[in-house]
Amino acid sequence: MELLITALIIAAVLFGIGLYGALSQTNLVMIMMGIELMLGASMINLVAFWRYLHPEAFSIQMFVLIAMTVMALEGAVGFAIATQRFRTSGTVEMEESAELKG
Repeated sequence: MELLITALIIAAVLFGIGLYGALSQTNLVMIMMGIELMLGASMINLVAFWRYLHPEAFSIQMFVLIAMTVMALEGAVGFAIATQRFRTSGTVEMEESAELKG
């Protein structure tokens, strides 16, 4: 039980930092880093609860590996978009992306 509480506290701190980073920044890269922190915190919660409820089952590990792969792919696509945005307009600030509409 103590291990579950420790994991949940760590995940809550990571989620809070990620939420603050995603909501307070205007730079696309910083927003994506905040979202990645929040996704990582949710993975910690998933593993902690699964380990607490089913300590003998290891099937969640494959699910977490697949989810982490999808997170890495999402980050790679996002950074590619940010790189292309920087090459075309010279900035990755979200405030200056109004020309992306329509």
